[in-house]
Amino acid sequence: MSRVFILFNNLANNGKGGEQAKKVEEYLQGEYVYEDITKIEDVKAYLSGLEADDEVVVCGGDGTISRFANDTSDLEFRNPIYYYPCGSGNDFYREIGNLENPIPVRVEQYIKNLPTVEVKGKTYTFLNGVGYGIDGYCCEVGDQLREKGEKDINYASIAIKGLLFHYKATNAKVTVDGKEYNFKKVWIAPTMNGKYYGGGMIPAPNQKRMADDKIISVMIFGGWGRLRTLMAFPGIFKGEHVKKKCVTVIEGKNIKVEFDGPRPLQIDGETILDVTSYEAKV
Repeated sequence: MSRVFILFNNLANNGKGGEQAKKVEEYLQGEYVYEDITKIEDVKAYLSGLEADDEVVVCGGDGTISRFANDTSDLEFRNPIYYYPCGSGNDFYREIGNLENPIPVRVEQYIKNLPTVEVKGKTYTFLNGVGYGIDGYCCEVGDQLREKGEKDINYASIAIKGLLFHYKATNAKVTVDGKEYNFKKVWIAPTMNGKYYGGGMIPAPNQKRMADDKIISVMIFGGWGRLRTLMAFPGIFKGEHVKKKCVTVIEGKNIKVEFDGPRPLQIDGETILDVTSYEAKV
């Protein structure tokens, strides 16, 4: 009997990830081996030790599968790699599967040849998107609340309070494939590989994850004050925000975003503080 290695993140979905991972047994048959992926020091070495007929299921949220993709970016997979969503946002699975009836999905094609982003001298791959601005701020505040013991983090509430009171917009220089654009009072400037991030937001509705001619998209939301921005912002959950004059979407293969003051940034939900610029490339 083949083995099914269920690599779960017990911290996903506010500590419910390990329990949710057990649902994989409803879909894949074999001898089940459970491993906490956060305790595996060398994922590549771990995978290299598996037998040819073993199967692997990564269970967690967007941060878990993104970290797995980073850790295995230069590895040729010998085993089938599945993903089962056990996170709170599940934006990656929102695009490749059916969240109302989730099942393990093969993901080798999705987690290879990913775009990269350079931040503060370090290079990462990203699966969904790179958030910069108030979305990074939301991740920063969410991390702080989680450290204080809060479990049900309401990112929509954090964003609303940030737009109204706490977060300050910046000016931005955006360079796409060598062409420079300048924007004032920018609230958010993410670059997207997929269509979704932030629990269902659609910053760049026309972005195609698996397009033959691979490009990435940067969305700049700016130019308006706090109240007008807050009124327009909910449109991002349906992709309708792009109809507003305050929104610009630019596609390309090399995208650099520079703010005139440090702001938090997030890569598939993982926060990096005090960032003044990032550069994303296909």
